[in-house]
Amino acid sequence: MLITRTIAETRAAIAQARAQGRRIGFVPTMGYLHEGHLQLIDVAKEHSDFVVVSIFVNPTQFGPHEDFTAYPRDFERDRKLCEARGADLIFAPEVSEMYPERSLITFQIEKLADRLCGARRPGHFNGVVLVVSKLFNIVQPDLAVFGQKDAQQLIIIKRLVHDLNFPVRIIAAPTVRETMGWP
Repeated sequence: MLITRTIAETRAAIAQARAQGRRIGFVPTMGYLHEGHLQLIDVAKEHSDFVVVSIFVNPTQFGPHEDFTAYPRDFERDRKLCEARGADLIFAPEVSEMYPERSLITFQIEKLADRLCGARRPGHFNGVVLVVSKLFNIVQPDLAVFGQKDAQQLIIIKRLVHDLNFPVRIIAAPTVRETMGWP
């Protein structure tokens, strides 16, 4: 399994996989992986033959009263889980790699982000759409897998792909629950 930290390294590794005729599957995460994330990797493996997992805690999706620095991180644990599940590449950039300077281009989501989770987290989905757009541009996957659990995010990502004509198939993976008796 490869680990890349820069956009250039990531693009080079993916270009090599494409040159071998491999289909690129993508699972974007913020890390601190759990069984739900691992199931997304499994789904990506079913539909592609080179799976990229991004591990990036995105500061642009944190609101003014949310603590970006408190988000849990454990890269070594995440690496082991991805490797055991058969991911081919982890793209784990630093914030300075993804945002070397303040973005002058931002997104404003009409209607879809002003209710449910978005109503309590103004600007959250604008940050999600910004980072997913950047990741799609870097990875250029054939398909990307998102969990159905985050239904509002899934709808917004599908609309992003539609509105910006990203050549990415979005696969909605079923929600996986921990074995704690929850329905």
